[in-house]
Amino acid sequence: MATTHLNPSVFGNVHLGYLVIETQKFSEWRRFGADAIGMHLDELSADAMRFRLDENECRFLLRRGPAEDVTAMGWHVDDHSTFDRIVSRVTEHGVPMREGTAEEAALRGVERLLRFPGPKGIVQEIFTRALTTTQPLNSKTAGFVTGEGGMGHVAITSKKPAQIRGYYNTVFDARLSDYIDETMNGVKIKIRFLRVNARHHSVAIAAVRGLPLDPIRTRVQHVNIQVTQLDDMTRSYQRVRELGFEIALTVGQHTNDRELSYYAMAPSGFEWEVGWNPVVVDESTWEPSTHQGISIWGHSMAGQTVIDKLAQFKTAAASLLHKEESVHALSGSGIRDSNTPPARYY
Repeated sequence: MATTHLNPSVFGNVHLGYLVIETQKFSEWRRFGADAIGMHLDELSADAMRFRLDENECRFLLRRGPAEDVTAMGWHVDDHSTFDRIVSRVTEHGVPMREGTAEEAALRGVERLLRFPGPKGIVQEIFTRALTTTQPLNSKTAGFVTGEGGMGHVAITSKKPAQIRGYYNTVFDARLSDYIDETMNGVKIKIRFLRVNARHHSVAIAAVRGLPLDPIRTRVQHVNIQVTQLDDMTRSYQRVRELGFEIALTVGQHTNDRELSYYAMAPSGFEWEVGWNPVVVDESTWEPSTHQGISIWGHSMAGQTVIDKLAQFKTAAASLLHKEESVHALSGSGIRDSNTPPARYY
C-alpha cells in the first residue's frame, strides 16, 4: 500500500547523485577505484579525494575517517518545487534538517545541499544543482550509465526492512519493483528492490526472514555502478583480479533486473558491483513479482573461507544485541509485506 501525501508525488524527479565514504585506506582506494574499477580520480587534499563517472565533479567523495563505510547518500532533485516538497515532508514529520556548509557543498560538487537523518545512520542529502566540469575523464572505460536513472544503487541489510521501505516511500515516493527470495548458507533472505525513477532500483533492502539478524558490519552491503559496454565490465573484472583485490561474486546475471555483473570487495569492507545492461522499468506495464534466487547463472562465491563464514555468523549474532538506527517519524505506517507479521509494524 502506498503512503498518500497532501503534496504531489516526487517519483521520477529524484536520482542518486553521489555517495560519501569515510576511510583511512586512501592508497588502497586509489588502486581499487582508479586502477581496478577504472573511475576518474581527483586528489583534493591529504584528507579528501573524489571519483568521477561523467561530467559531474563528484560521484564518490572519500573523506579521511575511521568508519570504513558509506556515511551519506546524495540525491539530485530535478527542480526547486520538488526540493521544497521533500523539505516539507521531512520537517512536517518533526525530523531536523540542516544546510550543508559551503565546504561540504564544494567537496560534493554541488551548489547547495540540505542534510537529514537516514536509515542505519546513513545521512541523506538533497541538492538541485550538480557542478560539472569540462575536464575529460581519465578512466579505463568507454563510459558509465548515469543520467535520468542516477549513478547506480546501494544495497542495505537490515533488521527493520519495512521501516526502511517506509522511509523511502515517505520521503521520495519510492515504488516496489520486486522481491527476491534467496537461501545463503542455510539462511533464508528476502530482498526488496525500490525505485525512485526508471532505474530498476536505487535502494535494495535485504533481511533475514523471521530473525532480527544483520550479518553485515557496514551500513551498506554493496554499491553498484553501471558501465556502457560489456567489454568494460569484463575488463574491470580482470583488472580487479590482477591487482589482487578479492572477488566476492563472480560474473553472473540477476533474475529480476537481468543485469550482468560481478562483485568485488572494496577496501572499506563492503562489496562493489560493476554491472551492464539491466532492464529499464516501463511504468505503464511493470508489476512487482517475486523471484527465486538472485541469479539466473553465475554469481558464485569466490575465495570465501570457513574463517570468513564464521566471522559473518559472529557479526550476525552480535547484531542481536545492538539497536539498528532508524528514523521512526519517516518510516511510515502504511507499508507492510510478507516478510513479517502485521503486528511488527502497528
